[in-house]
Amino acid sequence: MTNLRNANNVDHVLAPLRRNRRFQLLWTGSAFSVLGLEIADLVFPLLVLAVSGSPAAAGAAGSVQMVTALLVGLPAGTLVDRFDRRRVLITAECLRIAAFVSLLPSLLSDRPALVHLLAVAVLLGAMRPVAATARMLLIRALVPSAQLTAALTQEEVRTNGAALTGPPLGGALYAAGAAVPFLVTTGTLVVSAVCVLLVGGGAAAPPVREPVPDPPSVGRRMAGGLAVIWAVPALRRTTLFTAAMNAATAPLSLITVVHLERQGTGAGLIGLALAGMAAGGLVGAALVRPLHRLAPGTLMLAQAGWVAVLLLLLGRPWGVWGAAAVLFLLMVGVPAMRVLVDVVMFRQVEDGLRGRVVSAAMTLWGLGSAAGTLAAGLLLDAVSTAGAVAVLAAALLLVLVTGWCSRSFRRAPWPAG
Repeated sequence: MTNLRNANNVDHVLAPLRRNRRFQLLWTGSAFSVLGLEIADLVFPLLVLAVSGSPAAAGAAGSVQMVTALLVGLPAGTLVDRFDRRRVLITAECLRIAAFVSLLPSLLSDRPALVHLLAVAVLLGAMRPVAATARMLLIRALVPSAQLTAALTQEEVRTNGAALTGPPLGGALYAAGAAVPFLVTTGTLVVSAVCVLLVGGGAAAPPVREPVPDPPSVGRRMAGGLAVIWAVPALRRTTLFTAAMNAATAPLSLITVVHLERQGTGAGLIGLALAGMAAGGLVGAALVRPLHRLAPGTLMLAQAGWVAVLLLLLGRPWGVWGAAAVLFLLMVGVPAMRVLVDVVMFRQVEDGLRGRVVSAAMTLWGLGSAAGTLAAGLLLDAVSTAGAVAVLAAALLLVLVTGWCSRSFRRAPWPAG
């Protein structure tokens, strides 16, 4: 163990993260990719709405992406564990590029077909878990364990920076022409693919195969990640707790839009309020290391209590600036939570299973997000915003109490390595 620590210290001295050329190339490409996809996420429903004239069709395009991502989640982990992660990521980016390029002729001639748009939505949804899992594991391969938290924090800066700049940029580009944002997104994805290509081969050792006499069935391989999560107490508790947190926080945008619309707020000001989430995430990225001085269980419980209280405040008629402030505060602790989960998974799962475990966890988190959004929508139809957020906060407090009653959860240490 001493030798391992010394080796990590030497790596840290010889190759600081800012000088880790391969990681910085991967990060740069990822920043372009996420920015382009943020632009597309804003513009895509607007385009579907313009083509179909139906809000239901615009909602269906978003649902298609979400459902496809959930269905592909488990197979994505198997794919990433069996093949070179760098090639998988390049392939995913190239397929996204092909999807957007296929739209350009019809957009330039003002004749996009709804079926074509939905097909593109399916492909984008399918590539989301594949690219996310491959990129996450490439980070682990390129960054020493001692620098993992710093690398993941830099990822949070990228994610929240793109969330802050992508939507307004997408709106401005769409105003210039329906094809313009898709041209820009295509360019960002090309930059991403080139950056991953320049990372070079050998980014990761060949995946370690499971020591089984005969290869298991495809179904058992896909379920392998779920089995590992369930078998390892720390992984099981962390994954289920964060899935519950996702259920409470995923509907924040929906709740804010409905709440401010009920107060007569215009669309532009609602977008300004929602920008508070990205701003909070950017500030939260700077707080990852200080917050990680807390034990993992303590940090998760504190975040759950914080979110529950702020959910109740979000239901008050504060207006645009009040809503933006609450959303800002809600997101401050989220980067530390995301990095916590990544670190726990990276350090406790062997390389040959890591892709399946990560994709299985993403699938569970996606189910939590979908369930929370559906529940929030039903509640907002039936009761006031204050009543809806009170129900969500009460459910989250129940999760908090359950976690607090588990001594092993409260006192679980950070994993070694």
